[in-house]
Parts: sequence; C-alpha cells; structure tokens
Amino acid sequence: MSGISPTTLLQELSPAEDLWVFAYGSLMWDPGFPFTEQRLGVLRGYHRRFCIYSLRYRGTPEAPGLVFGLDRGGACRGMLFRVARAEAPPVLESLWRREMVTAVYKPKLLPVRADGGETLRACAFVVDRAHPQYCKGLDLAASAALIRRSAGERGPNIDYLANTVEHLETLGIVDRGLRQLLAAVRDG
Repeated sequence: MSGISPTTLLQELSPAEDLWVFAYGSLMWDPGFPFTEQRLGVLRGYHRRFCIYSLRYRGTPEAPGLVFGLDRGGACRGMLFRVARAEAPPVLESLWRREMVTAVYKPKLLPVRADGGETLRACAFVVDRAHPQYCKGLDLAASAALIRRSAGERGPNIDYLANTVEHLETLGIVDRGLRQLLAAVRDG
C-alpha cells in the first residue's frame, strides 16, 4: 500500500508551484477536475499497459475487468494537465478518491517532457507491482476475453478501451497494441 497522501505529494512542490497531472488512460478524456492548461508529453521509464484487475469501475470481484497502469519500462505519451496551486489540494483529494480506492497505484512526481521541450514534474499513478490486483503476463487473447466480458460502475470494459484508443488517435497518438487489442475484443 502506498504511504503517500495528497498532502505528502503536495509538500514535494514548492509553495508557488502549480500541480501537473500526467494522464495516460481515462483521465485524458475524463479528467473530472479543473485545469488551466493541457499539453501532450512523454514520460520515460514507464509504459501504458492493461495490467490492473478492475474490481469496481470496469469489472467486479466475480468478473474482473482490466484497466491501465503505468508499468516499468519504455515510454508513455499522454496528456499533462496543469492545476492552479490554489486548486491542487481539492484536485488531489478527488484524484485519491478516484484512483486510490484499493491503493493499486503509487502516486509519484515524475519528470515528463512536454511537447515543446520543457520538462515538468507531474503527478503520475504508477502501478504497484506487489498489489494483488496487478496482473502480469496476460497475452492478447486473455486480455481481450476479460475486457469483452466485464463491466463495472463506470460501464463496460470495452468502452474504456475504445474511448482511450479514440482519444489517443484524436491527439495523434497511435498505439498499435491497443488497436490490436480492440480488434481482438470486437472480433471475439
């Protein structure tokens, strides 16, 4: 379980520093918080992957779905959202309620290279590989089967995948692996 809290993360910022949030899944198309700016950026050392069993939002304990986590290795292109410093405490509290329900993530401030070359420290939700919801080594067919059959509080798992693929492509980010997974889910 991650020991970091919204308050602890906020203390890592200087008093005048705005908060940046790195989004790589549903936060890109449904951030659910006020922001003053958005930019594309690349986080190195982590990649977007369906590596978390979803027992609530996109699945149930009886029929788990899959959601994204930032897993070690590679790079991830996503969206950076700037949150005004005055709004940072309630935004972080909201993010904790949404993302940290089972503490499957380790929130971290990580360097993200924004389009245009500037490197910004952003809050990113990295998967906790020691957490029981972490799934490692699922192949395409197994992932597609889980996504095809599952739904949770936020709807069918396939919608989460399709919305992410669509949003990525709208931003000019083509993820061939996700396209292939979506085709496998639909063809099954």
